[in-house]
Amino acid sequence: MKSIKSLLVGAVGIALAATSLSGIANAGSHGWEPTKPVDFIIMAGKGGGADKMARLMQAIVEEENLSNRPLVPTNKSGGSGAEALVAAKNATDPDHTIMVTLNSFFTTPLRNPGIKVDIQTFAPVGRMAEDTFLLWVHKDSGITSIGQFLTKVKAEGNKWVMGGTGKNSEDNIITDHLNKQYGLNIKYIPYKGGGAVAKDLAGKQINSSVNNPSEALGFYEAGTVVPLVAFTDKRLPMFPNVPTLGEVFVGGKQAPWAYYMQRAVVGAPGMSEKAQAYFTDLFTKVYNSKKWQAYKSKKSLMGEFMAGDELKAYWTRQVDNHRAILKASGAIK
Repeated sequence: MKSIKSLLVGAVGIALAATSLSGIANAGSHGWEPTKPVDFIIMAGKGGGADKMARLMQAIVEEENLSNRPLVPTNKSGGSGAEALVAAKNATDPDHTIMVTLNSFFTTPLRNPGIKVDIQTFAPVGRMAEDTFLLWVHKDSGITSIGQFLTKVKAEGNKWVMGGTGKNSEDNIITDHLNKQYGLNIKYIPYKGGGAVAKDLAGKQINSSVNNPSEALGFYEAGTVVPLVAFTDKRLPMFPNVPTLGEVFVGGKQAPWAYYMQRAVVGAPGMSEKAQAYFTDLFTKVYNSKKWQAYKSKKSLMGEFMAGDELKAYWTRQVDNHRAILKASGAIK
Protein backbone atom coordinates (compact mmCIF):
# COMPACT_ATOMS: atom_id res chain seq x y z
CA MET A 1 0.00 0.00 0.00
CA LYS A 2 1.25 3.43 -0.92
CA SER A 3 2.02 5.83 1.89
CA ILE A 4 -0.05 8.96 2.44
CA LYS A 5 3.05 10.97 1.56
CA SER A 6 3.43 9.33 -1.83
CA LEU A 7 -0.25 9.81 -2.58
CA LEU A 8 0.00 13.50 -1.72
CA VAL A 9 3.08 13.90 -3.89
CA GLY A 10 1.23 12.20 -6.75
CA ALA A 11 -1.79 14.47 -6.30
CA VAL A 12 0.38 17.57 -6.30
CA GLY A 13 2.12 16.35 -9.45
CA ILE A 14 -1.21 15.84 -11.22
CA ALA A 15 -2.36 19.31 -10.14
CA LEU A 16 0.84 20.92 -11.39
CA ALA A 17 0.53 19.07 -14.69
CA ALA A 18 -3.07 20.24 -15.04
CA THR A 19 -2.01 23.82 -14.35
CA SER A 20 0.76 23.54 -16.93
CA LEU A 21 -1.63 22.15 -19.53
CA SER A 22 -4.11 24.91 -18.71
CA GLY A 23 -1.41 27.51 -19.33
CA ILE A 24 -0.60 25.94 -22.68
CA ALA A 25 -4.30 25.94 -23.58
CA ASN A 26 -4.59 29.61 -22.64
CA ALA A 27 -1.62 30.40 -24.84
CA GLY A 28 -3.49 28.70 -27.68
CA SER A 29 -1.69 27.25 -30.65
CA HIS A 30 0.66 30.25 -30.74
CA GLY A 31 2.91 29.04 -27.92
CA TRP A 32 2.97 32.57 -26.51
CA GLU A 33 0.89 34.84 -24.30
CA PRO A 34 1.60 38.15 -22.54
CA THR A 35 3.54 37.99 -19.30
CA LYS A 36 2.77 41.58 -18.30
CA PRO A 37 0.29 44.39 -19.19
CA VAL A 38 0.26 45.27 -22.88
CA ASP A 39 1.06 48.86 -23.92
CA PHE A 40 -1.89 49.88 -26.14
CA ILE A 41 -0.87 53.08 -27.96
CA ILE A 42 -3.56 55.28 -29.52
CA MET A 43 -2.19 57.59 -32.22
CA ALA A 44 -4.84 60.29 -31.56
CA GLY A 45 -6.22 62.37 -28.73
CA LYS A 46 -8.96 61.54 -26.25
CA GLY A 47 -12.59 61.60 -27.35
CA GLY A 48 -12.03 60.94 -31.05
CA GLY A 49 -12.95 57.90 -33.12
CA ALA A 50 -9.63 56.11 -32.59
CA ASP A 51 -9.78 56.69 -28.83
CA LYS A 52 -13.37 55.45 -28.54
CA MET A 53 -12.59 52.40 -30.63
CA ALA A 54 -9.50 51.49 -28.62
CA ARG A 55 -11.26 51.80 -25.28
CA LEU A 56 -14.20 49.75 -26.52
CA MET A 57 -11.84 46.99 -27.66
CA GLN A 58 -10.08 47.12 -24.30
CA ALA A 59 -13.45 46.76 -22.55
CA ILE A 60 -14.44 43.79 -24.74
CA VAL A 61 -11.15 42.03 -23.96
CA GLU A 62 -11.72 42.53 -20.23
CA GLU A 63 -15.45 41.71 -20.17
CA GLU A 64 -15.03 38.51 -22.18
CA ASN A 65 -11.78 37.55 -20.42
CA LEU A 66 -9.96 37.19 -23.73
CA SER A 67 -6.46 37.97 -22.46
CA ASN A 68 -4.53 36.90 -19.36
CA ARG A 69 -3.01 40.41 -19.12
CA PRO A 70 -4.76 43.80 -19.51
CA LEU A 71 -4.41 46.21 -22.41
CA VAL A 72 -3.36 49.64 -21.12
CA PRO A 73 -4.42 52.52 -23.46
CA THR A 74 -2.11 55.51 -23.84
CA ASN A 75 -2.97 58.49 -26.05
CA LYS A 76 -0.07 59.87 -28.10
CA SER A 77 -1.44 62.48 -30.50
CA GLY A 78 1.58 64.74 -31.03
CA GLY A 79 2.76 65.53 -34.54
CA SER A 80 -0.33 64.04 -36.23
CA GLY A 81 0.62 60.61 -34.93
CA ALA A 82 4.40 60.99 -35.20
CA GLU A 83 4.72 60.72 -31.42
CA ALA A 84 2.89 57.39 -31.46
CA LEU A 85 4.80 56.02 -34.44
CA VAL A 86 8.17 56.83 -32.89
CA ALA A 87 7.09 55.42 -29.51
CA ALA A 88 6.07 52.13 -31.13
CA LYS A 89 9.19 52.05 -33.31
CA ASN A 90 11.39 52.47 -30.21
CA ALA A 91 9.41 50.09 -27.98
CA THR A 92 11.73 48.21 -25.65
CA ASP A 93 9.39 45.21 -25.62
CA PRO A 94 7.75 44.84 -29.07
CA ASP A 95 5.87 41.71 -28.02
CA HIS A 96 3.96 43.76 -25.43
CA THR A 97 3.37 46.87 -27.57
CA ILE A 98 0.43 47.34 -29.94
CA MET A 99 -1.08 50.44 -31.50
CA VAL A 100 -4.43 51.63 -32.86
CA THR A 101 -3.93 53.39 -36.19
CA LEU A 102 -5.77 55.64 -38.60
CA ASN A 103 -4.66 57.10 -41.93
CA SER A 104 -1.92 59.16 -40.31
CA PHE A 105 -0.19 55.76 -40.21
CA PHE A 106 0.28 56.37 -43.95
CA THR A 107 0.48 60.15 -44.24
CA THR A 108 2.73 61.12 -41.33
CA PRO A 109 5.77 59.07 -42.47
CA LEU A 110 5.29 60.50 -45.98
CA ARG A 111 5.22 64.08 -44.67
CA ASN A 112 7.95 63.57 -42.07
CA PRO A 113 10.68 61.32 -43.50
CA GLY A 114 12.92 62.56 -40.69
CA ILE A 115 11.18 60.30 -38.17
CA LYS A 116 12.50 57.36 -40.24
CA VAL A 117 9.43 55.18 -39.84
CA ASP A 118 8.76 52.39 -42.32
CA ILE A 119 5.20 51.17 -41.73
CA GLN A 120 5.97 47.83 -43.40
CA THR A 121 8.14 46.99 -40.38
CA PHE A 122 5.04 46.99 -38.14
CA ALA A 123 3.26 43.72 -37.46
CA PRO A 124 -0.10 43.51 -39.31
CA VAL A 125 -2.29 42.39 -36.39
CA GLY A 126 -5.71 43.24 -37.83
CA ARG A 127 -7.83 45.84 -39.58
CA MET A 128 -11.03 46.16 -37.57
CA ALA A 129 -12.92 48.44 -39.96
CA GLU A 130 -12.78 51.40 -42.29
CA ASP A 131 -14.34 54.54 -40.85
CA THR A 132 -16.40 57.03 -42.82
CA PHE A 133 -16.65 60.80 -43.03
CA LEU A 134 -19.51 63.26 -43.33
CA LEU A 135 -19.61 67.02 -43.75
CA TRP A 136 -21.24 68.66 -40.73
CA VAL A 137 -22.53 72.17 -39.97
CA HIS A 138 -24.32 73.66 -36.97
CA LYS A 139 -28.12 73.65 -37.22
CA ASP A 140 -28.19 77.41 -36.63
CA SER A 141 -26.27 77.98 -39.87
CA GLY A 142 -29.53 77.32 -41.72
CA ILE A 143 -27.61 75.21 -44.26
CA THR A 144 -29.39 71.97 -45.16
CA SER A 145 -27.72 70.90 -48.44
CA ILE A 146 -24.28 70.73 -50.02
CA GLY A 147 -25.41 73.28 -52.62
CA GLN A 148 -26.28 75.81 -49.92
CA PHE A 149 -22.98 75.02 -48.19
CA LEU A 150 -20.92 75.75 -51.30
CA THR A 151 -22.76 79.02 -51.99
CA LYS A 152 -22.24 80.20 -48.41
CA VAL A 153 -18.60 79.14 -48.22
CA LYS A 154 -17.70 80.79 -51.52
CA ALA A 155 -19.16 84.04 -50.21
CA GLU A 156 -17.26 83.74 -46.92
CA GLY A 157 -13.85 83.02 -48.48
CA ASN A 158 -11.15 82.26 -45.90
CA LYS A 159 -13.46 83.42 -43.11
CA TRP A 160 -15.09 79.99 -43.21
CA VAL A 161 -13.36 77.68 -40.76
CA MET A 162 -13.20 73.89 -40.93
CA GLY A 163 -11.97 72.09 -37.82
CA GLY A 164 -10.27 68.73 -38.12
CA THR A 165 -7.99 66.23 -36.41
CA GLY A 166 -4.34 66.97 -37.18
CA LYS A 167 -2.44 68.80 -39.88
CA ASN A 168 -2.35 67.19 -43.34
CA SER A 169 -4.47 64.42 -41.86
CA GLU A 170 -7.65 62.75 -43.14
CA ASP A 171 -9.79 65.79 -42.30
CA ASN A 172 -7.25 68.11 -43.89
CA ILE A 173 -7.19 65.95 -47.05
CA ILE A 174 -10.98 66.14 -47.38
CA THR A 175 -10.92 69.93 -46.82
CA ASP A 176 -8.24 70.32 -49.48
CA HIS A 177 -10.36 68.26 -51.87
CA LEU A 178 -13.39 70.49 -51.32
CA ASN A 179 -11.27 73.62 -51.85
CA LYS A 180 -9.77 72.29 -55.07
CA GLN A 181 -12.91 70.67 -56.49
CA TYR A 182 -15.23 73.62 -55.89
CA GLY A 183 -12.90 76.62 -55.92
CA LEU A 184 -13.28 77.31 -52.20
CA ASN A 185 -10.90 78.93 -49.73
CA ILE A 186 -11.82 77.18 -46.49
CA LYS A 187 -9.46 77.83 -43.59
CA TYR A 188 -8.47 74.59 -41.86
CA ILE A 189 -7.67 74.48 -38.13
CA PRO A 190 -6.06 71.28 -36.75
CA TYR A 191 -7.08 69.80 -33.40
CA LYS A 192 -5.55 66.97 -31.40
CA GLY A 193 -8.69 64.84 -31.54
CA GLY A 194 -12.07 64.50 -33.23
CA GLY A 195 -13.92 64.83 -29.95
CA ALA A 196 -12.65 68.40 -29.50
CA VAL A 197 -13.60 69.19 -33.10
CA ALA A 198 -17.17 67.98 -32.59
CA LYS A 199 -17.47 69.93 -29.35
CA ASP A 200 -16.27 73.17 -30.94
CA LEU A 201 -18.67 72.80 -33.88
CA ALA A 202 -21.52 72.30 -31.43
CA GLY A 203 -20.30 75.39 -29.57
CA LYS A 204 -20.06 77.41 -32.82
CA GLN A 205 -16.32 77.95 -32.43
CA ILE A 206 -15.85 76.64 -35.98
CA ASN A 207 -18.17 76.62 -39.00
CA SER A 208 -17.96 73.01 -40.15
CA SER A 209 -16.24 69.67 -39.68
CA VAL A 210 -15.81 66.34 -41.44
CA ASN A 211 -16.09 64.24 -38.28
CA ASN A 212 -16.56 60.49 -38.34
CA PRO A 213 -20.10 59.43 -37.33
CA SER A 214 -18.89 58.19 -33.92
CA GLU A 215 -17.40 61.59 -33.11
CA ALA A 216 -20.46 63.69 -34.00
CA LEU A 217 -23.20 61.22 -33.11
CA GLY A 218 -24.11 62.68 -29.72
CA PHE A 219 -24.52 66.19 -31.10
CA TYR A 220 -26.40 64.84 -34.14
CA GLU A 221 -28.85 62.95 -31.95
CA ALA A 222 -29.34 66.13 -29.90
CA GLY A 223 -30.18 68.00 -33.11
CA THR A 224 -27.22 70.37 -32.73
CA VAL A 225 -25.32 69.48 -35.91
CA VAL A 226 -26.53 68.59 -39.40
CA PRO A 227 -24.86 66.18 -41.88
CA LEU A 228 -24.83 67.45 -45.46
CA VAL A 229 -22.97 64.85 -47.50
CA ALA A 230 -21.17 61.54 -47.01
CA PHE A 231 -17.72 60.89 -48.50
CA THR A 232 -18.59 57.28 -49.26
CA ASP A 233 -19.44 55.14 -52.29
CA LYS A 234 -22.97 54.46 -51.04
CA ARG A 235 -25.32 56.16 -48.60
CA LEU A 236 -24.75 55.15 -45.02
CA PRO A 237 -27.58 53.08 -43.47
CA MET A 238 -27.52 55.32 -40.43
CA PHE A 239 -27.97 58.43 -42.58
CA PRO A 240 -30.25 57.30 -45.45
CA ASN A 241 -31.29 60.84 -46.33
CA VAL A 242 -27.74 62.16 -46.62
CA PRO A 243 -26.42 61.95 -50.21
CA THR A 244 -22.92 60.88 -51.13
CA LEU A 245 -20.63 63.37 -52.83
CA GLY A 246 -20.93 61.21 -55.94
CA GLU A 247 -24.66 61.94 -56.12
CA VAL A 248 -24.19 65.69 -56.07
CA PHE A 249 -24.29 67.83 -59.19
CA VAL A 250 -22.93 71.30 -58.55
CA GLY A 251 -22.07 73.82 -61.25
CA GLY A 252 -23.05 71.33 -63.95
CA LYS A 253 -20.61 68.62 -62.89
CA GLN A 254 -20.68 65.48 -60.80
CA ALA A 255 -17.95 64.86 -58.28
CA PRO A 256 -17.76 61.17 -57.33
CA TRP A 257 -15.17 60.93 -54.58
CA ALA A 258 -14.96 58.64 -51.57
CA TYR A 259 -12.47 58.53 -48.73
CA TYR A 260 -12.19 56.02 -45.89
CA MET A 261 -10.01 55.73 -42.81
CA GLN A 262 -8.22 52.63 -41.59
CA ARG A 263 -9.12 51.48 -38.10
CA ALA A 264 -6.47 48.86 -37.44
CA VAL A 265 -4.31 47.38 -34.72
CA VAL A 266 -0.60 46.90 -35.43
CA GLY A 267 2.26 45.42 -33.45
CA ALA A 268 5.52 47.27 -32.81
CA PRO A 269 8.41 46.63 -35.23
CA GLY A 270 10.30 43.56 -34.06
CA MET A 271 7.25 41.78 -32.67
CA SER A 272 7.75 38.02 -32.82
CA GLU A 273 5.64 35.84 -35.10
CA LYS A 274 4.18 34.04 -32.10
CA ALA A 275 3.11 37.30 -30.44
CA GLN A 276 1.65 38.56 -33.71
CA ALA A 277 -0.35 35.35 -34.07
CA TYR A 278 -1.59 35.73 -30.50
CA PHE A 279 -2.79 39.32 -31.04
CA THR A 280 -4.34 38.53 -34.42
CA ASP A 281 -6.32 35.75 -32.75
CA LEU A 282 -7.25 38.10 -29.88
CA PHE A 283 -8.57 40.85 -32.14
CA THR A 284 -10.33 38.37 -34.40
CA LYS A 285 -12.32 37.40 -31.30
CA VAL A 286 -12.93 41.09 -30.52
CA TYR A 287 -14.09 41.68 -34.11
CA ASN A 288 -16.52 38.74 -33.94
CA SER A 289 -17.96 39.80 -30.58
CA LYS A 290 -21.56 40.97 -30.44
CA LYS A 291 -20.52 44.26 -28.86
CA TRP A 292 -18.01 45.10 -31.63
CA GLN A 293 -20.42 44.16 -34.42
CA ALA A 294 -23.13 46.31 -32.81
CA TYR A 295 -20.69 49.23 -32.51
CA LYS A 296 -19.54 48.76 -36.12
CA SER A 297 -23.13 48.93 -37.34
CA LYS A 298 -24.17 51.82 -35.11
CA LYS A 299 -21.16 53.97 -36.03
CA SER A 300 -21.41 53.30 -39.79
CA LEU A 301 -18.06 51.50 -39.89
CA MET A 302 -17.33 49.59 -43.10
CA GLY A 303 -15.05 46.72 -44.17
CA GLU A 304 -14.25 43.22 -43.01
CA PHE A 305 -11.45 41.96 -40.78
CA MET A 306 -8.08 41.83 -42.51
CA ALA A 307 -4.69 40.61 -41.24
CA GLY A 308 -1.27 39.28 -42.24
CA ASP A 309 -0.01 39.62 -45.82
CA GLU A 310 -3.42 40.82 -47.01
CA LEU A 311 -3.25 43.75 -44.59
CA LYS A 312 0.33 44.57 -45.64
CA ALA A 313 -0.76 44.65 -49.29
CA TYR A 314 -3.61 46.99 -48.28
CA TRP A 315 -1.04 49.27 -46.62
CA THR A 316 0.99 49.39 -49.83
CA ARG A 317 -2.06 50.50 -51.82
CA GLN A 318 -2.96 53.10 -49.21
CA VAL A 319 0.56 54.56 -49.14
CA ASP A 320 0.53 54.90 -52.94
CA ASN A 321 -2.92 56.52 -52.82
CA HIS A 322 -1.97 58.97 -50.07
CA ARG A 323 1.32 59.84 -51.72
CA ALA A 324 -0.65 60.93 -54.81
CA ILE A 325 -3.16 62.87 -52.69
CA LEU A 326 -0.46 64.70 -50.71
CA LYS A 327 1.50 65.54 -53.88
CA ALA A 328 -1.64 66.93 -55.52
CA SER A 329 -2.31 69.17 -52.51
CA GLY A 330 1.31 70.34 -52.34
CA ALA A 331 1.86 68.79 -48.89
CA ILE A 332 4.83 66.80 -50.22
CA LYS A 333 6.93 66.96 -53.38
